[in-house]
Amino acid sequence: MIVRDPVHGDIELTAEERELLDSPVVQRLRYIRQLGTAHLVYPGCTHTRFDHSLGTLHTAAKILAALEKKGHKVAADEARVIRMAALVHDVTHIPFGHTFEDERKVFPRHDTPERLRRFLLEGELGALLARFGVARRVYDMIASPSDWQAQVVSGTLDADLLDYLRRDSYFAGLSQRYDDRVFSYFCIENGQLAVDFAKRGLERYDARSEITHLLRMRYFLTERVYFHHAKVISGAMVSKALELATEFGVTEADLYGMGDETLLSFLEGSGSKECAELVRRVRARRLYKRAFAVTHQGTTEAVRDELVARFHADMHRRRELEGRIAERAGVPGFHVIVYCPAKSALKEATILARLPEGVRSLSEVPHLELDALKEQYARIWRFWVFGPEGMERAIGKAAEEVLGIENELK
Repeated sequence: MIVRDPVHGDIELTAEERELLDSPVVQRLRYIRQLGTAHLVYPGCTHTRFDHSLGTLHTAAKILAALEKKGHKVAADEARVIRMAALVHDVTHIPFGHTFEDERKVFPRHDTPERLRRFLLEGELGALLARFGVARRVYDMIASPSDWQAQVVSGTLDADLLDYLRRDSYFAGLSQRYDDRVFSYFCIENGQLAVDFAKRGLERYDARSEITHLLRMRYFLTERVYFHHAKVISGAMVSKALELATEFGVTEADLYGMGDETLLSFLEGSGSKECAELVRRVRARRLYKRAFAVTHQGTTEAVRDELVARFHADMHRRRELEGRIAERAGVPGFHVIVYCPAKSALKEATILARLPEGVRSLSEVPHLELDALKEQYARIWRFWVFGPEGMERAIGKAAEEVLGIENELK
């Protein structure tokens, strides 16, 4: 079977992979956008986790081919399992998953053992993987990327990254690309996936510059797309609607069979006027505005650490803060949204690098550009309070008084 992809061209699937692709669990990914609400900023960003799953299969195959060319023997059965894992690596995602799980911490992450078991070892997909004799191996590969085979799919610099960097750039309409030579730098060191910066006893500066470009591209998309304020605000509004719905008994499992639009309709019709208004505002792009900000540059590390510790992972403390701000501002509670992301880090730079003097983490290699990128990632962090247009001044002043921190938003 051949599928035509706008990013990679023709993607060839085996008969087994076609069966996986046709399973309802994988087909559901057609209805979950890869970048959540980013289409409200970049209209072309309507690509889905289904598209991305196909692309990850393709880039995994290219990594395997590059490893073979470099002299690493990849057994046919190993390649078969890696390709299947790449194809199903995102089946545990729920709509707006990264917003709910990573940014707002409403539910646990999509790659928790419990959810992976539910999707990969049980149900129709689990039965299909079991029939192929790969269910436990695919599960282990995604749940615990401890060897090179798993790291091709679920590592740091991996097939997942190599697809979404190209795909997200393409659909956002941003002219960002990496060269396919990147694939030729992969190697295996002590059973781990690594990048090869050495040749005949000398360092390969072309390899270093190309990998650095890849990491720059990752930062560029983080700054321009993933952390764009309108995407953050709209995602936080959907999340706020879901948080309100959890008070009426909505659980993580209720979202397992949903796509983006199914969830929005579910929240809009939940019987909660607050949920319905938040969803209608997002649908009509009448988004909340920025009312209060604390930035990396404008505060101390101690204050940033305290804000993250108190309000990033603890939804209840965040809701209590939102209530206090709303009360002081004299506005309804659902009109205040506190957004506190985790501190940003360049995790992709932790991949192993083979150098003339030995093997170590890429992040430990002295390199001015990498140091600058790490600093840029740190500086992108911002603590926000959002509210409806016309209420920003009152909400911002109230947030300043409740938190005892000066509002940097002018």
